[in-house]
Amino acid sequence: MKGKERRYYPGNNTPQGFFSYYDQIMDQKTARKIFCLKGGPGTGKSTFMKKVAAALQEEGWDMDYLLCSSDPDSLDGLILLEKQIAIVDATAPHVVDPLNPGAVDQIIDLGAYWEEKSLRKQKEAIVLSGEIIKGRFEQAYSYFQAAGALYRQLSRIFQKGLKREELYKNTAAIVYRELAHRELASREGKCKRLFASALTPAGFQNQLQVLAENCSNIYVLETDVGLEGAGLLETFRDSALRRGYDALCFYCPMDPGNKLEHLLIPEISTFFVTSNAYHKIRPAASSLIDLRQYVKPEYYEKARQDILRLQKRIRQLLEEGLECLAAAKAEHDVLEGRYTPYMDFEGIEEKRKQVLEEIRRL
Repeated sequence: MKGKERRYYPGNNTPQGFFSYYDQIMDQKTARKIFCLKGGPGTGKSTFMKKVAAALQEEGWDMDYLLCSSDPDSLDGLILLEKQIAIVDATAPHVVDPLNPGAVDQIIDLGAYWEEKSLRKQKEAIVLSGEIIKGRFEQAYSYFQAAGALYRQLSRIFQKGLKREELYKNTAAIVYRELAHRELASREGKCKRLFASALTPAGFQNQLQVLAENCSNIYVLETDVGLEGAGLLETFRDSALRRGYDALCFYCPMDPGNKLEHLLIPEISTFFVTSNAYHKIRPAASSLIDLRQYVKPEYYEKARQDILRLQKRIRQLLEEGLECLAAAKAEHDVLEGRYTPYMDFEGIEEKRKQVLEEIRRL
C-alpha cells in the first residue's frame, strides 16, 4: 500500500522578509540522518528529492513534503518520519549547515556535477540575474511589510470588539470534550512550527485539504481576515502538550512569529483549521466554529467601514507583492536555464540511487 503524505511549508514570504522554520524540520537528537543538498539553481535538487520520495512512498513509507514558497513546483525538503531521516535543500535563502557533520548530517554537493568552465563564461549574465531576482524580492517584501502594518491595525480593531468571556467558555468546553479524559503525561509533547499556507509566485496557496485528509476530528474556525482564533488554538495546544501529545503548529504568513493559525495533533487525529477569504475550507463531517459570533454586533457595525477598507487595501498590497514574486520566479527560471545544459544529470542520478539505497538500509 502506498504511504500517506502531508504537505506544508518550512519557510515563507512574509512582511518580515523570508521567514524560516527550517530549524524545526528534525531534531538533531532524534534524527538518524539529515542529507543537506547543496548546489545552484537548475542543478536538480528538487527533482532529486521528488524521485526519492516517489520511490519510498510506493514502498509504503509515509512522507512529509516540504514545499517551496518561492516556487510552487519545487520541493525544499522531505521527511521520512518512521526512519527519522530528512533531505533538505540547504541553499539560500534557507541555508542549512551541518550541525553534527558525519554523526547526523551529510552534505551532498551537486556542484560537483557541473561544468565550471562553461558556467564561468556566463558569469556576467548569472550575476545580473541574481541581482534582478534580489531586487524583485526586495520589492515584494516592501509591499508585504506595508500590508503587515495594516493587518496589525485590522487585528486590533477586531480585538477591541471581542466577547472574550464567551469565546473562553467555548474554548474550555472544547478542551474538556477532547482532552479531559486523557491523563497528564510525565513528558511534555513537542511543538513543531511550520506554515500550511504561503504567499507564492502563483498566488495564495495552502495545503489544508491534504492535511485534513488524514484527520478524523476536524474543527473549522470560520472567520474574517483580521479576526483571529489564535487564543483558542494556543489553549488547546498547551493542553495537548501537557498530556504528552506532539503538535504541528502552523503560523500565519502575515505574523509568522506569533499568530498560530492552524493546529494539528496527529496522535489524536485532531485538526483545527482557520477558514477565511485567503484559504477557505470546509471538510465533510467537520465541526464549525464561527468566530464572528464572538464580535459584539453593535461594535462591528460601527467599525464595519474601517474593517472593509483595511481588508481591501491589504489584499491590494499583497497582490502587488505577489506580482513581484512572479517576476522573481520568471528570472529564476532564466537563471536555471543557464545551469541546466552544463549539468551531469547521469552522475546525479547515480548519486540519487546511492542515497536511496542508503535510506533503505538505515
